Amino acid sequence: MIEPRVALATCAELPALDPDERLLLEPLAARGILVEPAVWNDSTVDWAAYDLVVLRSVWDYPTRRKEFVAWAESVPRLANPAAVVAWNTDKTYLRDLTRVGLPVVETMWLEPDSTVTLPTAGVHVVKPAVSAGSLDTARYDLGSPEERALAAGHATSLLAAGRTVMIQPYLEAVDTVGETALVYFDGVFSHAVRKGPMLDGSAEPVEEGLYKDEQIELREPSPAELAVGARVLTEIPVGPLLYARVDLIPAADGAPTLLELELTEPSLFLGYAPGAADRFADAIVTALNP
Repeated sequence: MIEPRVALATCAELPALDPDERLLLEPLAARGILVEPAVWNDSTVDWAAYDLVVLRSVWDYPTRRKEFVAWAESVPRLANPAAVVAWNTDKTYLRDLTRVGLPVVETMWLEPDSTVTLPTAGVHVVKPAVSAGSLDTARYDLGSPEERALAAGHATSLLAAGRTVMIQPYLEAVDTVGETALVYFDGVFSHAVRKGPMLDGSAEPVEEGLYKDEQIELREPSPAELAVGARVLTEIPVGPLLYARVDLIPAADGAPTLLELELTEPSLFLGYAPGAADRFADAIVTALNP
């Protein structure tokens, strides 16, 4: 019997995968799968030789999204598939989810050819629509003239680079309750973690590296959070999905609000939940034998 071959796609900065991703190697091998990391833009890789290519730590794509989407479209058997990649790597997908009535965090959108306008006051987050790991993202108190000027400068520089800008209110619950990240494999809830605050209020966006370090711990999600997560999965217009991560944060009234839907290269926090790597491996086996 020929063992199926699976590639875990990564980036050149992490050719052996992120440590959390490496937890998947042993469970896959135990299931008779030949598995290896492969750098997504390595021209020597024969992607057609794999029975499945699973997107993992491809965290360098934001600066070359068009190239990345084109590569995804060229891979014969990709999870999550190229249609998901094209839709989910630009956070304007949140507009689609807002239109179908999901509780998405309020967002002001600025297109590259527009003039910078800011909310009149309050603490807000400025970030590009194509980004990963909270890079080029910062929070500002727009009631402060100094920080307002910094926010305007930040948005102006992103627009000048041809990037769509998002401006969102900073939901203060992130400093106390934190974000809840719900992780799903093959549409089934696996586990959740609490993500602590990543924006420290320095009003200076991080512009280098692959991602900002996160404060992570296992969390038991509330029934309300699970209900929102389930609704989100039913409203995704592209698929199928091998994995998904739904990031929620309480709004001012405490109701779970969707911050991001991660379908391309999310950290899945396998090391924080017993059995998570095995559940992911089982989902990959199912994808190999539809």
